[in-house]
Order: sequence, then C-alpha cells, then structure tokens
Amino acid sequence: MENAVQEIPKSLIYEMVNGQPVYYKGYQDYLSGSKQIDEIMGSSKIQALIVAELIFLLKTFLGDDYLIFTNEVGLQFSKKSWRAADIAVVKADLVEKLDDKYLEVPPELVIEIDTKAALHDIENPLGYYQEKTEELLQFGVKKVVWIFSDTEKVMVAEQANRAWHIYDWADPISIEEGLVLDMGRLLRR
Repeated sequence: MENAVQEIPKSLIYEMVNGQPVYYKGYQDYLSGSKQIDEIMGSSKIQALIVAELIFLLKTFLGDDYLIFTNEVGLQFSKKSWRAADIAVVKADLVEKLDDKYLEVPPELVIEIDTKAALHDIENPLGYYQEKTEELLQFGVKKVVWIFSDTEKVMVAEQANRAWHIYDWADPISIEEGLVLDMGRLLRR
C-alpha cells in the first residue's frame, strides 16, 4: 500500500488530514491515463458560476476591509494538516503579506461548493463533510457554508451555534449581518 501511495503525484493531493492525503476525485482516471489532470481539478460550470457570483456579492457587500480568497486556497492547520476552501473571507488586517504559502489565520467565513475530494477512498464518505466542517470551526472559522449543487441544498454551520442548519436553494440564508443569500436569484442573474 505504501508503494501505491508513493506513485501518486503530489499534485493530485486535494487536502492533507493528520498526514494522510485526501486525493482529488477522479485521480484514478488520471493514473490510468483516461483523463488529463485539468479534467480532474477543474470545476463544473455550475460550481464556477456559483463561485464567481458569490465573490462578486461578497466583495460588493464587504468592501476593502476583507480579502476574499478562492481557487481552493489552502488553510494550514498544522504541519501535516491542511484543507482547501473554494471561498475564504479573511479580515484584511490579519493577512500580513501575500505570498505563496497557505493561510495560517482562520477566515471569518468559508464557503464550499460540493467537493473535489475522492470520497470513495474515505472510510466514511458522509463523515467527510462533518469532519472538515468541524476542523474548520476548531481552526477558528466563524461560519462554514456548504452549497450542494446536485441536491440543491445549503448547509450552514456556525462556531457560535452547535446546531447546523440545512436549507433548500429557495430559502433565504443569512451569510453575514445584512447579507442574505438567495441561490435561485443568484443563479438567475
């Protein structure tokens, strides 16, 4: 098993959890030669549109006091543990410099659209979402929002609230004080 892991290129690691790699969904297709690496790491049209619309919405609402990171930005928990985020909103004054390192400060908000993780490799695939969300909250993220395009559901978890909430896309969802997310309206623009 160790030899098989060593043969998988590091570029196919999506996240690292306590020293254990979580690979990109479809990495086996790349290894077999049936897909190119871009086909595995790329986003679908709906995922890309949701990210683009959310960035515009968040930047318009939050202004220059916050930095909005995207493109699977890495969040460094410890030396051998990091997670990727589709969108991470961080107070600008907490980021000392922009460089080629992962974020080491907790974002105020993390938004995930589906996942690019190879869940079939994970012992408890449904637990992946819970574990990642809990790790983000323990890291100091105040709110984690999961947007699921296949089921048209949104899950919201907050550090200040032990109850996690699941909404339909038709439901208005409070992202920040005064900022309500309406997925149907967002996608009709």
